[in-house]
Amino acid sequence: MAMDASLSRDKGVIIIGIDDNKESTYSLEWTLDHLLVPASNFRVVFIHVKVPAHSVLRISGPGVADVMSLVDKDQRKHAAAVHERARELCLKRSITDYDVEIVEGDPRNVLCDAVERHHADILVVGSHGYGKLKRAILGSVSDYCAHHAHCSVLIAKKPKMKAKK
Repeated sequence: MAMDASLSRDKGVIIIGIDDNKESTYSLEWTLDHLLVPASNFRVVFIHVKVPAHSVLRISGPGVADVMSLVDKDQRKHAAAVHERARELCLKRSITDYDVEIVEGDPRNVLCDAVERHHADILVVGSHGYGKLKRAILGSVSDYCAHHAHCSVLIAKKPKMKAKK
């Protein structure tokens, strides 16, 4: 359940984009460990973006409604698991001033809209570490947000393990 941004303006707002991939988990844990403490001057808003079922399935014909229903049910289950993981990580670190929002849409737009809606000071996103070509084909949420969000954007990127010589 989302709080009105004006209710908590005595604290800054950090928005963290979350999903169930390892890059998202890393950015979430890094932020909780490095930017927040139990008595932090920030309120955290976790945003999980649920991609619309019709954009996942590009099919039509008989039985599509049943398939869409199954996809939607699976997405709700997935979103609940992401929400629970964020809650557990906050509880483990004694962070209590947080909220989780599950929003349907394009992650790039949803995160930038959340920055505006919550008057965020910082947006934290993970990075898959795609190369230029893959980013050009697939698009990059972190790149888009870095250029379009109206706040500082922290891209938490897990360090690559260096090969031993």
